[in-house]
Amino acid sequence: MSNKGNNKGLVLVTVLWVIVVLMVIVSVLGRQSRLDTKVCLARLEGVRCKWASRAGIEKAIGILNEDTRESDCLTDLWSDNEEDLNDVYLQNCWFTVRVVDEASKLNINTVTKGQLLALPEMLEEIADAIIDWRDENDTPSTGGVESGYYENLPFGYMARNGPLRTIRELLLVKDVTEQLFFGEDTNLNGQLDYNEQDGEESLPYDDGDSELDKGWIAYLTCYSYDNNKDAEGNKKTNINSGNASQLSRSLGISNDQAEKIVDGRDYDSIGDLIGNGSNSILDVQTFSKIADKITVVDSDKIPGKVNINTASEIVLTALMGGGDSAEQTAENIIAYRETLLYGMESIGELMDVPSMSVNTFQKIADLVTTRSDVYSIRCVATADRNGKKGAKLETEAVVDRVESPCKILFWYQGATN
Repeated sequence: MSNKGNNKGLVLVTVLWVIVVLMVIVSVLGRQSRLDTKVCLARLEGVRCKWASRAGIEKAIGILNEDTRESDCLTDLWSDNEEDLNDVYLQNCWFTVRVVDEASKLNINTVTKGQLLALPEMLEEIADAIIDWRDENDTPSTGGVESGYYENLPFGYMARNGPLRTIRELLLVKDVTEQLFFGEDTNLNGQLDYNEQDGEESLPYDDGDSELDKGWIAYLTCYSYDNNKDAEGNKKTNINSGNASQLSRSLGISNDQAEKIVDGRDYDSIGDLIGNGSNSILDVQTFSKIADKITVVDSDKIPGKVNINTASEIVLTALMGGGDSAEQTAENIIAYRETLLYGMESIGELMDVPSMSVNTFQKIADLVTTRSDVYSIRCVATADRNGKKGAKLETEAVVDRVESPCKILFWYQGATN
């Protein structure tokens, strides 16, 4: 009787242990199953975001291709288009696209030291280091450094000693920090988000002054250039070549005006055609009519021109060398262009801007344009998880719309900050 009781107890204990083991197995399998489900969901969301983000890029490219080329300004559909580019729903994803004109920035490969120094937070030694990074020699300037400095870093590398190929290459230059480069706008959406105005409460650390510090990436590029053509796509007329008859015919000016241009050669700038009083070869009105049709170089592409219709006040101020006078003129340019439906269609219209002197115009005449061809497109796709936000993916592309199809100059795809 005792043996039977012991056997029953042993069986009961065994059964209980089996149950415990089975429960553990079920728990492990359940956890693994939930993990597999989450992994599959993440992968599915990642694929959806990838193609939604790609769709956003393609949509922006389509808008850029349909845009008229006479002039480019901030009222064009690529810039002012909330309906087509903001919170677009596609296959259980939202995507938002932001398009930025690269010609609205200073080109880091052509910018002068004086223009660099007019940027916020720029120091003379950093400006020197930037110039040294891109110049063709290995001789450091007064405050700059060359390859010898970079080679002695823990992970050494050589200075470019040539044009920068991406703007983020600037982060390799001595003393250029991520804080200076990206500012507070680390997600590059151009808006002051909550975490960008809360001090040190959350990343990125900011000054909490309710004003967005966009960083140098908002003011510098390495991609911008201008096709040496007029609004109709015709090659511009070089005022340093051709006889008076040819100039008169191609520019639609009188023979006397054409003769004056020929007699005043050789020109370093198209701004040399206008001057003060008797020194002026052409009057301002005539110059404004032909300013978009003339050039002093024969190159097909001219790097670094700034679009006066899209550039910010900071860029315009820096372009003119900085200072209170330049800042006031930049404010006046922006106020003037906002009165125009399609922006300025010729750089000659700058002469209609209050406080724009002949001397200032002559300094920037060959540095500005009213049209653009290279744009950066940034698309952020967010998965729809039953009404809640799921995975995010950002895609950034720099495109040149002169070629058909658009030429991709830069491409990045990855998780958002």
